[in-house]
Amino acid sequence: MSPSDPLVKISNLNFTYDKRPILTGINMEIPRGKVVAIMGQSGCGKTTTLRLIGGQLKPTSGEVRVTGQAVHELDADRLYALRRRMGMLFQFGALFTDISVFDNVAFQMREHTDLSEEMIRDLVLLKLNAVGLRGAQNLMPSELSGGMARRVALARAIALDPLLMMYDEPFTGLDPISMGVIGQLIRKLNDALGGSSIIVTHDVQESLQIVDYIYFMSDGKVVAEGTPEQIRASDKAYVHQFVWGEIDGPVPFQYPAAPYREQIYGGAANA
Repeated sequence: MSPSDPLVKISNLNFTYDKRPILTGINMEIPRGKVVAIMGQSGCGKTTTLRLIGGQLKPTSGEVRVTGQAVHELDADRLYALRRRMGMLFQFGALFTDISVFDNVAFQMREHTDLSEEMIRDLVLLKLNAVGLRGAQNLMPSELSGGMARRVALARAIALDPLLMMYDEPFTGLDPISMGVIGQLIRKLNDALGGSSIIVTHDVQESLQIVDYIYFMSDGKVVAEGTPEQIRASDKAYVHQFVWGEIDGPVPFQYPAAPYREQIYGGAANA
């Protein structure tokens, strides 16, 4: 690949579950060294897109390329090799509950490398120091706050210095201080590692401060894209409603139903 080529390229991607369309005609590019957000309301296909990039799912048509390789065409060995160059921060951290913070971060190093325990120790402390939790190495996950657990999960995700980091709702359930800490860590770690990051999120305002580009999805399609400045200034009704948290707009407050008076009074409403 040329250094100018995108790290991830999604072309004319379609995906269905049992003939039910989930993604339709998706086109995205994730440049090297950039942080890109995928936004949209629940059920629009954001997390499904991450699973297709990671090779957990295969597209119905179209393709997903990572480092120039068509992910869905890789055999098991090459797919696992590609995944070792990816890091994933799950929505609620997904730490191993029965081992310490230190062992959580060391897990990938022990599984996928032949490093000595002395080297693993130094690297684990380096990763924990990067997220501000070197002093918590001996704690168990049950002893961590929500924000601390998310930071430990982030240290584990970057354990092997991945080329691509993926974040599934990294700000969910965090207080404003923890949210700001995680946001800045995502930005700083991406720049330090020289990789690329994809953030699936509902948190518009926090994301607009740290990302380079945004894709907005609705009903399985990309309906808008642009830089944070372009998104803030967008005159598209859906984007404007989502960014500014408005009640009235293309996304209705009420789930489709029969007229209220008709449902309450039945035939008497027409008497």
